[in-house]
Amino acid sequence: MSSPWTRVEFEERLRALGSRYHIHHPFNRMLNGGRATPMQIRGWVANRFYYQVAIPQKDAAILANCPDREVRRDWVQRILDHDGFELGGIQDEGGIEAWLRLAQATGLERKEVQDLRHVLPGVRFAVDAYVNFARRAPWQEAVCSSLTELFAPEIHQQRLANWPEQYPWIESQGLDYFRQRVSRARRDVEQGLAITLAHFDTHALQQRALEVLQFKLDVLWAMNDSMAQGYGVS
Repeated sequence: MSSPWTRVEFEERLRALGSRYHIHHPFNRMLNGGRATPMQIRGWVANRFYYQVAIPQKDAAILANCPDREVRRDWVQRILDHDGFELGGIQDEGGIEAWLRLAQATGLERKEVQDLRHVLPGVRFAVDAYVNFARRAPWQEAVCSSLTELFAPEIHQQRLANWPEQYPWIESQGLDYFRQRVSRARRDVEQGLAITLAHFDTHALQQRALEVLQFKLDVLWAMNDSMAQGYGVS
């Protein structure tokens, strides 16, 4: 039986999977390289909305399966981040609302995004597979699947740095979602990584964690495959 990797080695192997993150997909390279047409950007925004509204469902599934009160107390913040909240005079409209403002900034109507008319079958299939995985898998595996957030701040920062010049027709306020997620993704990574490093403590479990993270990377890659087929790559 193989010995488990140290926590440092295990984390390095998790992070190494970033080479398979969808930031490297041709469709995303087109978007972030300033080569996308308005139609392609609108298609991406409308389809990614289906993923955005699924995130709180995924996190609710983790909460439902998790018996650890302390984990639940921290993890519930993710749902509030996306769905928004109003409490004690503090109001946060949430990431879903921020994404709808992005949609409007690209020229889409809220209704046509919310009714999901533009969602491609391949995107729907991939996102549904992810939510179903979170519902059925051990909660620690569902947590591990969220670690694609390890690689997310880079892509958000690229959009914030490049899109105002590359796509000046998109109103600046529409990029607020990316501004929010730069810091929140880092916070979420710390929590998800701590749980993963603590739970997956045998070689077999560590191998399983890599498989789970690869599954989530495949979900994101498949979404981009579908959009590349639906909208083309310039």
